[in-house]
Amino acid sequence: MIAANETEFLLPKEVAALLHVSPKTVARWATQQKLPYVKTLGGHRRFPADQIQALVRRLAEEGRTLEETFGE
Repeated sequence: MIAANETEFLLPKEVAALLHVSPKTVARWATQQKLPYVKTLGGHRRFPADQIQALVRRLAEEGRTLEETFGE
């Protein structure tokens, strides 16, 4: 069970599926600080689910793609 103050995190492949891009694109955008993430003790990226889902909702409402948003 997750405590109320803990955040759920997504794996890069889960973020890629939500954003309809490849995991390598997710990694590149994270490196460019276009996506929020934290690193595990093992050095792997984990993405805060609430922030990624909010981004997906905002893009859907605006009818924009990430490429338009990030200028790629």
